Amino acid sequence: MNGKFMKTAIASVVAASALGIQAAVPANAAEGDFDLTIMHTNDTHANLDMVAQRVTLVNQIRAQHPNNLLLDAGDVFSGTLYFNAFQGQADLDFMNLMKYDAMTFGNHEFDLGASAEGHAALGEFIGGADFPFVSANVNVADDKDLAPLDNNTYAKEFSNGEIYNGIIKEIAGEEVGIFGLTTEETRAISSPGAVEFTNYIAAAKEAVAAFEAAGVNKIIALTHIGFDDSEAYDNDQLLAAAVAGIDVIVGGHTHTKIADPVVNNTHGEPTLIVQAEQYNKFLGQLDVTFNEAGVITNHAGTLHDVTKAASDAKALEMLKPYADEIDAIKNQSTGAVAKVFLNGERGEAGVRNAETNLGNLITDGMLATAKTIDPETAIALQNGGGIRSSINEGDITVGEVLTVMPFGNALAIMELTGTELKAALEHSVKDYPKESGGFLHVAGLKFTFDPGAPAGSRVTEVQVEKNGKYKKLKEKDTYKVATNTFTAKGGDGYTSFAAAYEDGRVSEPGNVDWEMFINYIKTLEEVNPKTENRIVPKNSK
Repeated sequence: MNGKFMKTAIASVVAASALGIQAAVPANAAEGDFDLTIMHTNDTHANLDMVAQRVTLVNQIRAQHPNNLLLDAGDVFSGTLYFNAFQGQADLDFMNLMKYDAMTFGNHEFDLGASAEGHAALGEFIGGADFPFVSANVNVADDKDLAPLDNNTYAKEFSNGEIYNGIIKEIAGEEVGIFGLTTEETRAISSPGAVEFTNYIAAAKEAVAAFEAAGVNKIIALTHIGFDDSEAYDNDQLLAAAVAGIDVIVGGHTHTKIADPVVNNTHGEPTLIVQAEQYNKFLGQLDVTFNEAGVITNHAGTLHDVTKAASDAKALEMLKPYADEIDAIKNQSTGAVAKVFLNGERGEAGVRNAETNLGNLITDGMLATAKTIDPETAIALQNGGGIRSSINEGDITVGEVLTVMPFGNALAIMELTGTELKAALEHSVKDYPKESGGFLHVAGLKFTFDPGAPAGSRVTEVQVEKNGKYKKLKEKDTYKVATNTFTAKGGDGYTSFAAAYEDGRVSEPGNVDWEMFINYIKTLEEVNPKTENRIVPKNSK
């Protein structure tokens, strides 16, 4: 990556545009040029309260730019009560209304894979779509819900509601190739089950070759690999540098705000990278001019602030029954009252780098449930990335709980050696004081670690509770440990848990996290948890 590209990248993730929607590509196009407007969204995560404003923006842009595409870069699933209640169907109604042209899979599209229903909801979401899904590096052949929808090809003739490696879309007589990529990290951070993910660079090179063999010289990569995500997995900047022939990368996953396209010229022709932040806050617009050879000669990008747009009347009418049902769910009481603020915040002393009272409450509830299933269960662990919100003082509603735990993760009980458990605790604090979704909240044990020691050698003491007393962890002993199936299968990089799962040392009772939590706090009635020095950072020097 050269210095010029770095400066462009840094500058481009700062700016945002005003709402005005104007044709941005110069009008003095040469003969044979082709103007295209790409509208794009990503990481909306079931944030539908402002979807009627997005509909207005899409309609306005389409009216001014007849040569257009509307693309989504994944992670429609998970994040709000709209998803918990409707499992993508509410989002789909509006995507069909807006006439999306294609979508790729985000990692969160696979969040329900560990449930008894597997990917049934995702299959219904795909099957009901008035647009195709694209991903060149996702193999769904062994998934019973998704395999019947898969074509495993690059298609000029394609059907809505099905999966392709890529499609060729004809716009005003011009052919545009669109292929998808999904992060290989999905296996570690979601629950894909039998779905496999192949190398993104190899898949992208194959896609470009397939399109070029079909005579297509305008190629869009619709990706959910992140703008600047870990190089150990994948990201859009590495993709642009490694694969020639991609003209535009419409990205997602890192929730990056890129108003002005990032330009990569590694291959002598520009590759533009865009992303529209998160949560339906922005609608991205990229205007490009291709010359006859399929090279971008002019471009302009902008992010339209959805909050500043008027609401579309038809969309508002469609939203009302969904919103009414969500309001009813939000208002249902769990039967418990929080006597203190329950801390599920991010940032300093938040759930991704510190013990919190909410983390303790969740693990206490998980342990209580697990003991009713297997009385030998001694410990419970909850990844901080699975705690998505706080709960205010006062009556605790169902809506608040679902917002805290939106993924519906199921209970697993692992049989671990003391050595494996200690290795997991080392992994939990390896990034401290930086935030990590894999930071573990604990019940049934307490431990001390040295933040100044090298990662992997930080844990100085572990004690396990038995009959009200704490005793030193014995590395050769075996312990039964409750967690969620995501973590038990090695999510967030817990290789010792993954090994136990592969060895058949994990049972899956299937109790859902938010249901366990509600049942537990009902028994308490008044909820007043404290931090109890379960996780103690203590410098040795």
